[in-house]
Amino acid sequence: MTDFKIRVENIVASASLGVQVPLEKIVSKLEGMEYEPEQFPGLVYRLQKPKAAALIFGSGKIVCTGARSLDDVNEVFKKVVTIVKKTGTKVPRVFKVQVENIVASAKLDANLNLDTIAFNLENSEYEPEQFPGLVYRMADPKVAFLLFGSGKIVCTGARSVKDVNIAVEKVSKKLKQIKALVKPKL
Repeated sequence: MTDFKIRVENIVASASLGVQVPLEKIVSKLEGMEYEPEQFPGLVYRLQKPKAAALIFGSGKIVCTGARSLDDVNEVFKKVVTIVKKTGTKVPRVFKVQVENIVASAKLDANLNLDTIAFNLENSEYEPEQFPGLVYRMADPKVAFLLFGSGKIVCTGARSVKDVNIAVEKVSKKLKQIKALVKPKL
């Protein structure tokens, strides 16, 4: 098992209510909403608890971004649906929430030799003149990693927290196998 903590930084999830949503009615009823249809077709609703944002579209599609847990995602959708119902719109009782992307980070207990990783791991890209991190794409689970010399890693593209954990565990093992972990000098 890993001896580092994986932290979920952002979850993006979406759902479709399957009904038209009157955005003008919502904007007129509540504070904290941004709606400028000339610039963006959706309404932006920034929540403080949980700290996240919801994009609400007239088509009934809702996108939640900025949540840090699945409980927060569900809370955001619950609050948005309550707001939509207050406009008199009949919202279906059941709708599917789909996780689109999870971004998570971790700090390994060692520095990383990015040159070693670039030479030994297929599907890796490292151009230090362009970007200080190495990009590593994993096929199963299908995620991408940003690996930094400091030992910080960022995982993106996962669709479940379980996939994040599996992917971080796998990349950690691969880094040990190719001897890319460098103990920091004290």
